[in-house]
Amino acid sequence: MSLKTTLLPPKLPSNLPQTAQWLAGEGAGSWFVIEPKAIDFEIKRYSPEGNLECEGLFKIFNQTAFNIETDYHFTHLSHCKTVRIIQQNITFVFERV
Repeated sequence: MSLKTTLLPPKLPSNLPQTAQWLAGEGAGSWFVIEPKAIDFEIKRYSPEGNLECEGLFKIFNQTAFNIETDYHFTHLSHCKTVRIIQQNITFVFERV
């Protein structure tokens, strides 16, 4: 029998913005940050210690429905190519360009 463990959020590293969100996983986790750009979104993923793991520009097809000013949270499966965010019960899929 294997026990699944989900990491609690570590202390937010001082080099990350206050908007960084912790996405826990089984035995691992990452910090995610999203910032709007002219027509895309820049998303960065950091290790629990605050080391940059990947970054890139991402697009979503229903971009006008996602509002960076409204509460949202990152969800699984998110990685360096695809990131999922839930906002108002809608899952937005961001694809790296």
